[in-house]
Amino acid sequence: MDNADEYSHARKKMVQDQIEKRDISDPDVLTAMKKIQRHLFVKPEFRKCAYLDRPLPINEGQTISQPYIVALMTELLELKRSSKVLEVGTGCGYQTAVLAELAKEIYSIEIIPELAINAEARLNSLDYRNIHLKQGNGYFGWIEHAPYDAVLVAAAPKKIPYRLTQQLADGGRMVIPVGSEFQELLLITKSTGKINTERITGVSFVPMTGTPMEKS
Repeated sequence: MDNADEYSHARKKMVQDQIEKRDISDPDVLTAMKKIQRHLFVKPEFRKCAYLDRPLPINEGQTISQPYIVALMTELLELKRSSKVLEVGTGCGYQTAVLAELAKEIYSIEIIPELAINAEARLNSLDYRNIHLKQGNGYFGWIEHAPYDAVLVAAAPKKIPYRLTQQLADGGRMVIPVGSEFQELLLITKSTGKINTERITGVSFVPMTGTPMEKS
């Protein structure tokens, strides 16, 4: 049985020591990170490690990102309560839940069927009603609901997927890790149709799978 008080203290300490001290200052991001119970998104055997600043294994050879990276990527999106967000790589649903606390609608794609099914069940059990999840190839995006105010990609393609930039609204922001052996977290902004790229930091994500759709 979970000790709620123990996890609550660990969660607050995680935010104070791992996130606020590393210059994450958006109050809505900090509130979301304090609220969401990360231990519910990891395997039972890893729950005691849930609030350490490290990625943890989930099913199908995938991982849940370290809390600081989740907070950093979320803050970079500069979400509003009216924002519509595309997430590529639902995984266990932890990052999805963080986004759902800050934005109006989240459209999340997961390529691995087992992860998609489990994440949907978990998020439904937590009573999220603004998350729309489907199993599919993230390189395609989710054209039916485009354009998006923000796009977050939680796996690393070798280069920026063209279709995702096309589904980003003008004035929108995308956060994405790019690379193979060496990866960089990039902030992509779109202004009057022009794509601008800013390098944020080195990162290590699982590779993005699926079939890339290149510009013709």
